[in-house]
Amino acid sequence: MRSSQRLSVALACAEGDWPHDGWPAPGDPYVGRTVRVAPPYDGLREDAPDVVVLRCAEPARALPGLLRALGGHGVPVIVVSARADTETVVEVFRGGAGYLVEGDYCTHMLSSAVVAATVGHTYLSPAACAALREGARRIPAGPREHDAIERLRALLSPRERQVMELLSTGLGAQEIGLRLRLSEKTVRNNLSNIYSKLDARGGTDAVLRWLGATPATPVLRT
Repeated sequence: MRSSQRLSVALACAEGDWPHDGWPAPGDPYVGRTVRVAPPYDGLREDAPDVVVLRCAEPARALPGLLRALGGHGVPVIVVSARADTETVVEVFRGGAGYLVEGDYCTHMLSSAVVAATVGHTYLSPAACAALREGARRIPAGPREHDAIERLRALLSPRERQVMELLSTGLGAQEIGLRLRLSEKTVRNNLSNIYSKLDARGGTDAVLRWLGATPATPVLRT
């Protein structure tokens, strides 16, 4: 997050479809400006915001179009949708976007998700977390796959395993620190070590590997 100014957030949704007209509050210390962008999200390439919040009915359809509109700028995305089924949440999470289920979050959580996105954390509301874990549970794992997952988890220290358990429930570094009585800096150091040990590209990849929702083999970096 830029230290010199507050964040700029694009609200990508149909005209009149944004439910939080009072967000961000005038005194919000992190989010300073929002701009409404309707499909097909023209203008995002020229004036790329810090974060995009995509509110839509069908994330699996809308997210690819939004990412194309961003043109590879690498702007983090948070999806807001009433869809809470496992398939949709897993697909969005695999795409690297955060996910807030309608009725399962408040504007304070929305602000937290925006700030977390700027430091590489993929934020999930509780219902989205439950859907992700259910998705991992449904994946059939034979003895070889189970052993591979256990070997992967064994690479982590007891403290790192605690951090991963909390990360996989949707908590960010600050919240994990509060739970474990650690400084945020210590948690981020743990996360950096975890990503290296799991050969993960970031929090999203690490959680998928930890839950067994992606092959427990080295990632091809591009």
